[in-house]
Amino acid sequence: MGSTLAGWLQVLALVGALALCYRPLGDYIARILTTSRHLRAEKALYKVIGVDADADQRWSVYLRSVLAFSAVSVLFLYGLIRLQQWLPLGLGVEQMPGHQAWNTAISFVANTNWQSYSGEAAMGHLAQMAGLAVQNFVSAAVGIAVVATLIRGFTRNRTDRVGNFWVDLTRVSVRLLLPVAVVFALVLVASGVVQNFHGFHEVTTLVGEPQAVPGGPVASQEVIKLLGTNGGGFYNANSAHPFENPSGFSNLVEVFLILLIPFALPRAFGRMVGDHRQGYAIVSVMALFWIASTALVTFFESQHAGSALQAAGGAMEGKEQRFGIAASSMFAASTTLTSTGAVNSFHDSYTPFGGGLTMFDMMLGEIAPGGVGSGLYGMLVLAVVAVFVAGLMVGRTPEYLGKKLGGREMKFASLYILTTPTIVLVGTGVAMSLPGERAGMLNSGAHGFSEVLYAFTSGANNNGSAFGGITVNTDWYDTAIGLAMVFGRFVPMVFVLALAGALARQQPVPATPGTLPTHKPLFVGLLSGVVLIVVGLTYFPALALGPIAEGLS
Repeated sequence: MGSTLAGWLQVLALVGALALCYRPLGDYIARILTTSRHLRAEKALYKVIGVDADADQRWSVYLRSVLAFSAVSVLFLYGLIRLQQWLPLGLGVEQMPGHQAWNTAISFVANTNWQSYSGEAAMGHLAQMAGLAVQNFVSAAVGIAVVATLIRGFTRNRTDRVGNFWVDLTRVSVRLLLPVAVVFALVLVASGVVQNFHGFHEVTTLVGEPQAVPGGPVASQEVIKLLGTNGGGFYNANSAHPFENPSGFSNLVEVFLILLIPFALPRAFGRMVGDHRQGYAIVSVMALFWIASTALVTFFESQHAGSALQAAGGAMEGKEQRFGIAASSMFAASTTLTSTGAVNSFHDSYTPFGGGLTMFDMMLGEIAPGGVGSGLYGMLVLAVVAVFVAGLMVGRTPEYLGKKLGGREMKFASLYILTTPTIVLVGTGVAMSLPGERAGMLNSGAHGFSEVLYAFTSGANNNGSAFGGITVNTDWYDTAIGLAMVFGRFVPMVFVLALAGALARQQPVPATPGTLPTHKPLFVGLLSGVVLIVVGLTYFPALALGPIAEGLS
């Protein structure tokens, strides 16, 4: 009872902190995305790269900029990883195999941070700082830049311009992510997270075995790993490692960082469209799903049969004693409802329904509140679908924020929704049809199927967390999950940017008595239903073969 009360007090403290930041941070993000003023340092950067900061781009040009920047980032990171053993601060680590380096480069550029390697054994300090940490910043900025174009699609009229990618990328990185990361890196250092340039230290474990543990610039990478909803850990144990997450206080700070920007972005959306009530409606749906998931995961992990487990207060296998059931469950729900992928416990050890919920959170599209940028544009696409469904019910052309939703707009929204499930289900099906890949599962039956399904769900949804219990560092898995991350990140962006361009070209229509109010509780309920029915039920047959079958057996 005491641990449950402490857990809910942490939830209340977290909700209070996020509520305090919602308005000021959301308004600040809106100013970043709408101001015409350029900082002096930004002007210098634009001059170096040859960008006209005052020239907006068509959605197709914006898309090409996103893809070109991401492609160059993959090549740079791949080269840095492959060459790190000959570079300074390499710590003498062995060269990473080509297929694994490709998978890692794709992973961090796609904001997935899927890791098929042990961080402390495979990465030197330079690769961690100049490679992985840098991509943690810019991949997060890309997500916010893309959602900015969709919002502009609602606010602009009779134009084919949706913004300038290079300006959006620079402003988000310099004005938002960097200052917040500096402040909270100091908070993490004060709470005990490691920050140095030390190499390996030989220590003796409790069972008398020697072990080499490296130091490193951990706090500076940890903060952007969470703030940018990235998730890749400096150490293999990720946020369960005491050097990354030493206490209950640091754990609460890290969950706060995961949720901070995604929950503030709806405020920026409301400010940019000129109606704060629209932002409140979107954030209400996000909050409902987050609270429900946190409560359900905590419930399933606490209600576990067996006298030893009941005495421990629930299923403690795979969880850190310093966090316990409640804080581990809250972290698990938060990291899978966003595109973060950081873990402070082992999801493979969760109860069937508890682990299944973490999988279902990702399958929803990570929209509650989702990744930085990607969560909001995913929710707005679903809002478009919700308005369209409502329009069908009353027999009129649907409108959202003054823009008509015709066949062109709905095709883009539908393709967006269908892309990720196709990648997940096809990838899982192919893996299960190959005997060699099935042999990589630690468990057989429903739980083994869950391990494979979770891996492709995590990759295609750009989450990056691992269920565990499956050997993924093989040529086939590195290639297959790498492709899932590429297509899962950039194909949906194509449809989001195309939708933004289609909306921006329209002339707004005035609201009439038949227009659906999209700021009232009715719309909140409708949007929540669309999320569950249109998105969630897509995966129900696969879930029935995995966690549901295991939980009922």
